[in-house]
Amino acid sequence: VYEGYGPTENSPVICVNRKWDPQFGTVGPPIDGVEVKLEDDGEIITRSASVMQGYYKRPDLTAETMTSDGWLKTGDIGVWVRGNIKITDRKKELFKTSGGKYVAPQPIENKMKESRLIEQILVVGAGEKFVGALIVPSMPMIKEWMKEREIPFTSKEDAICNKEVLQLMKDTVDKYNENFNHVEQIKKFELLCNEWSVDGGEMTPKLSMKRKVIMEKFKNSIEKIYAA
Repeated sequence: VYEGYGPTENSPVICVNRKWDPQFGTVGPPIDGVEVKLEDDGEIITRSASVMQGYYKRPDLTAETMTSDGWLKTGDIGVWVRGNIKITDRKKELFKTSGGKYVAPQPIENKMKESRLIEQILVVGAGEKFVGALIVPSMPMIKEWMKEREIPFTSKEDAICNKEVLQLMKDTVDKYNENFNHVEQIKKFELLCNEWSVDGGEMTPKLSMKRKVIMEKFKNSIEKIYAA
């Protein structure tokens, strides 16, 4: 199985890995006859004979999605990796800091979740001076860590407020921050003790985060991150 990529509007293939030179973690190079460029914000745009002429009876959507010279805006963010495209995020998930720098939250979240201590994480920072995060730690791991060190606690709420736990989580975040540039690094975070779920309304049935819902539900925690 070789990973490829392309939206329906492109009928549908833009890139695909070649069996003689697969680049795992990427969607491969563009196929013959397909042009691909990355915009300044990293959005993948493409032009070829297979790109649609437009949306049926929706000139407004067509104008939003296509340029006058035939380039299709995919809405996906990517990077070039030795001639191959790697998808990193959706454009709608990008946010801009107060310094005008774009940040793609998904790669940061995915990297942070490599830690066994981090169960869920939502990166924030739109319009702010720095990137922050809401973090749901793995409570079984936290409780085990505290018991091993004979640190007393009475509840989940008590555990995430413990100074030693906070330092543990800071050290963890700092470790994974090394994978990102200064703008993308998480400077401050707030811990939450209850996992986001479908029943709670924070997750979709496909277990994707409902970012706006989470940000609204925990806006007080986000305000603490950016409090002077």
